[in-house]
Amino acid sequence: MNKLYIVTLTSFILLFGSCTDEFEELNENPNSPESVDPQFLLANVISVEADQNAYNQGFRLANYIQQFAASVEFERIDRYEMGTNSEYWNIIFQLLSDIKSMRELQGSNEAYNAIGDVMQSFLFSQLTDMWGDVPYTDAVNALEGQFTPAYDTQESIYTDSETGILVVLERAAATLENSNATINGDVMFNGDLNKWMRFANSLRLRYLLRISKRLTDYSEIQVLAESGKLMQSNADNAVLPYLTSAPNQYPMTLAALGLYQEHRMTATVDSVLTLWNDPRVEVLYKPTQVSINTGNPEFKGLVNGQDRETIAEKGIDLNDVSLFGAIFRDVPDGVDAQFMQYSEVQFALAEAVERGYISGDVQAYYEAGIAASFEYYDVELPTGYVSQESIVLNGTDNLNKILTQKWFSLISNGHEAWFNVRRTGIPNLKPGPDNLNNNKYPVRYLYPESEQATNSANYKAAAERIGGDNINSKGWWEKD
Repeated sequence: MNKLYIVTLTSFILLFGSCTDEFEELNENPNSPESVDPQFLLANVISVEADQNAYNQGFRLANYIQQFAASVEFERIDRYEMGTNSEYWNIIFQLLSDIKSMRELQGSNEAYNAIGDVMQSFLFSQLTDMWGDVPYTDAVNALEGQFTPAYDTQESIYTDSETGILVVLERAAATLENSNATINGDVMFNGDLNKWMRFANSLRLRYLLRISKRLTDYSEIQVLAESGKLMQSNADNAVLPYLTSAPNQYPMTLAALGLYQEHRMTATVDSVLTLWNDPRVEVLYKPTQVSINTGNPEFKGLVNGQDRETIAEKGIDLNDVSLFGAIFRDVPDGVDAQFMQYSEVQFALAEAVERGYISGDVQAYYEAGIAASFEYYDVELPTGYVSQESIVLNGTDNLNKILTQKWFSLISNGHEAWFNVRRTGIPNLKPGPDNLNNNKYPVRYLYPESEQATNSANYKAAAERIGGDNINSKGWWEKD
């Protein structure tokens, strides 16, 4: 499916939905363009969000916060100048409107609706985990003229017994498991409702672990672990491959060289992968140009959060700092746009066992997660890799080992690694020397300025409730 066409279609739909006076005589319900098949809206929602999660959010923003990338000059988010990320806020609400329209179109069915619930849950989790309290139950009422939606609490967004993300995903998974309906426009799973069911259940596991500090009953996690209805292998990964031809190539392959060169391997990644003797480094990063020139290829990282003056004062030769691997720049279809991988599911279950939330074989889950990550990047798992002291689960620092492997497996998967670091503190990502946040690790973006201007009363109430509209106000699930 041509993503440029999809985006153009969405723009048309949104425009059509806003011009109710001019089209009143031509269409009885101009806010629900019945001539559009739901498959086009479904394809649009999946492809636009996948691309956002992989590139604009994952590679260009979150990789700095998660310390997979270090900036050499221009990307001030590496120094924790977070801003509002308002473009993504707006895109999410546009996609939520598309999901609402998809449900209302002639030709929609229970499968479209259930997949809409899965994607809607993912989108709302993005909103609340990046901003805190956000519009939820009133969020897409703008099509009915409600332009000042109230903000729901993060707790209710996840746990409300009727409308919360967790129960919505549970109902969606049950529908998808039992439905005989067919769909078109599924650019991720090609209409395989069983894979959508596994994705829905795996997301529910992700979010149950997300809010695990606030839980006292972990039986839902145990049921999921024993259900056989989670992702079973990399064949179930919720990923959308990029293609070899424009406009569906990975965007970094078409970007300016300077933007690519702004993203460098970090000292954090360098230290971890060196400790692990991990060959995934050869796929995800490039040896430094200096080391290549001397005939002794080496990988070297840069400390995060340094401004260009500091880099210059330290005499750092940027030609002796690794760039990201060829899959991110030289190969148009070298990476996928990720929502979730099987490896994450296995690491989540390993963590749940290690913490005593559920029973199970922590070693089996952990090793399956590692093996799946190596397989995903088409890297052979070295003999003896998991028996290294820095990796083996021998009762010494097990949780740190599990969560650090999970962190690395989430490279470029949106902000997911950031959410996990905020929840667990693992790995311990230290602010760089020139950070702009008083040596604090940021936990949210600022609310968009448009909310302050057009939804002022609800914005002020939400900001006060979360402890202030600043990048250090922790959300409900991450507070100690």
